[in-house]
Amino acid sequence: MKYRDKPQPGYEDRGVRMNFYKDIKESGVSPVVGVMLMLVVTIIIAAVVSAFAGGFDVDQQKAPVLALDTHIVNTGYWGSSYVSFEVKNIDTTVPTKDLKIITTWTASDGTRGGANVTGWTNQTVFTVNGTAYYGNSHYGSHSSSSPGTTQAPYGFGPGVNQSVQRSGLGPGGKFYPDQMFGNYSLMAGTMMQNGPSSNYGKTSGSGVLSDRYTYSAADVYWNPATDVDCTQAILGMNWNHLRQGNVVNVKFLHIPSGKIVYDKDILVEG
Repeated sequence: MKYRDKPQPGYEDRGVRMNFYKDIKESGVSPVVGVMLMLVVTIIIAAVVSAFAGGFDVDQQKAPVLALDTHIVNTGYWGSSYVSFEVKNIDTTVPTKDLKIITTWTASDGTRGGANVTGWTNQTVFTVNGTAYYGNSHYGSHSSSSPGTTQAPYGFGPGVNQSVQRSGLGPGGKFYPDQMFGNYSLMAGTMMQNGPSSNYGKTSGSGVLSDRYTYSAADVYWNPATDVDCTQAILGMNWNHLRQGNVVNVKFLHIPSGKIVYDKDILVEG
């Protein structure tokens, strides 16, 4: 029934009036209900897609939970000075190529320093037993008899190729590439450790310990003018100014998530 057919005042046919209002109700409300239903369905679909996409992104970027036992020791002698990290707890296996170690410090004499340590790069290529390896040539020692690149800190224990964890049996008496930072993974029990060059805390060539906390002249295996030993790689140049009681801030950055997963001030031991 159209609007012009609306009964005039005084028209008392109740059945006609009921049909008139029914027509108005059905023609006005049904489209609204349809639109509302479409909106509700659209919102539900959008929410499901958003939740799925958000959950996927979180899974891809989730940062690990990492607990370390860290020691930095500087006795002034190469044989008893070292940096070590032991994984006490970690909630998932983490490749070290996904990590960056960041150290910063101020020594008691005012000297400041630090370093950023990442996994191997393609800056240097060398071959061991027919296998090509890539490394960053300024981390470690050089000699004419062995590959001239290493990457500190070296790995030991779980997460590292067990067949290569034998000191002194690598190429040229060095550690194996599998033990270099960036080539192994962190698991509970993984140990990372390095010490300084044998030029630290001794007179070059004499074998006599003297001049503690200093580096001597170069020998055939390491040139302090051009190379960086493994402790310098972790703590930066001039780390030898650190003394017992000084503080080194150590951070581990999880590169895929961009999150700092370890941040602690470490007291230097003597």
